[in-house]
Amino acid sequence: MIIFEKSVPGRKAYRLPDEELQRIDPVFPEHLKRTRPLRLPELSEPDVVRHYTALAEKNYSVDKGFYPLGSCTMKYNPKLNEYVAGLEGFTDIHPYQPWESVQGVLQVMYELKEFLCEITGMDEMTLQPAAGAHGELTGMLIVRAYHLSRNDKKRHVALVPDSAHGTNPASAAMAGFDVVEIKSTEDGLVDLEQLENHLNDEVAVLMLTNPNTLGLFEKDIVKIAEKVHQAGALLYYDGANLNAIMGKIKPGEMGFDIVHLNLHKTFSAPHGMGGPGSGPVGVKAFLSEFLPIPIIRKDGDKYYPDFKLPNSIGRTRSFYGNFLVLLKAYVYILSMGKDGLTRASEMAVLNANYLRSLISKFLKIASPGICMHEFVVDGSQFVKETGVKILDVAKRILDYGLHAPTVYFPLIVHEDMMIEPTETENKNTLDYFAKVLEKIVEEAKKTPEVVKTAPHTTPVKRLDDITATKKPVYRYRLS
Repeated sequence: MIIFEKSVPGRKAYRLPDEELQRIDPVFPEHLKRTRPLRLPELSEPDVVRHYTALAEKNYSVDKGFYPLGSCTMKYNPKLNEYVAGLEGFTDIHPYQPWESVQGVLQVMYELKEFLCEITGMDEMTLQPAAGAHGELTGMLIVRAYHLSRNDKKRHVALVPDSAHGTNPASAAMAGFDVVEIKSTEDGLVDLEQLENHLNDEVAVLMLTNPNTLGLFEKDIVKIAEKVHQAGALLYYDGANLNAIMGKIKPGEMGFDIVHLNLHKTFSAPHGMGGPGSGPVGVKAFLSEFLPIPIIRKDGDKYYPDFKLPNSIGRTRSFYGNFLVLLKAYVYILSMGKDGLTRASEMAVLNANYLRSLISKFLKIASPGICMHEFVVDGSQFVKETGVKILDVAKRILDYGLHAPTVYFPLIVHEDMMIEPTETENKNTLDYFAKVLEKIVEEAKKTPEVVKTAPHTTPVKRLDDITATKKPVYRYRLS
């Protein structure tokens, strides 16, 4: 029941003073004036508090349970980060203040970008992009600016593997590139022969995720980088899966020229219902002149924003980025340290391989060898045998108090489920998830209708996805 349906005429959650208030009648154009009173729900304060508290209790979050979303790195967010981000010295400032009065904030941003450059092997970094896809677009605009600065106007092609995140081709297209897909090998890696066939003087960039969306490390990455650079193109790193390699190897050491990061994934800042996030972009020195302005610099013991980049692509958002998200990542890196970040990657890979080994006993794994931080279940044979779809399995998982993994991605595996446990989950949680999945597989064989009609215990039962997509209802109609 929505709050409007709980309304009772005469109830209210406020009390105005008894004194006569001065009435002000501002002059508004007639077409902006209401023709009838604003219809707000009439409720007491306890009614309102209980309504929204009940809604909050129905919400699922990483603080409440396991989030095995493949390719999304939904790990636990330490409360220390939240505490620091709530300090008045950070929350009560304004971006228009003179930079001399916010030296502490500028120091945080400067040191954070230095940390991120060290982690990625990049030379310079912008903290401005507000999300991962926004970072991708920023990176693609830098690619375009670089080639145009060399008067190389014929480079209009962005190569993207068929296993890439959907935002990769979208970002490239938004930046004005023509997207060409590179097929993967049967092992799920970049097909070198395919890549060579597509490399020419029209290619501007190859966008790559490493490890890729199958959870596999591109073992030929050095060869790939060499071939791309020999063709005069740039190599772009989608940092969505950095959680598997931070502290072990740097994208810059693999040959990447541009990197985007997801601080709201790898560095523990919350996802927050789609935002705010943070997608910093790092570049090698020869591309630094194209970064968005301003860049935070240090001169002696003073920090300042540098707007003097004549070849900059310009601002990609207002001010300096989502600062409090940056701050949470900064606290996370400081609290973890180099050894802690390396350990996090090791544990993420260990957890993924442990869970993969458990699940492989009753479901096929798309790439059965050792994985990195995530792996993909190939449910095509399971669907043939039971008539139960992977989507049905995902819905049934909800009945056991768990969030479902990513389904139907990557697109190169049919009826697939993509699972990333992250380093913050313990063995008991992984064991329970595997047992739940095994039980659902047995249910699919013996009582398939139970799975096909799931979920049964959630506040909202199975939604009509097709109608919701084709005929969405965006607002509640008052009677």
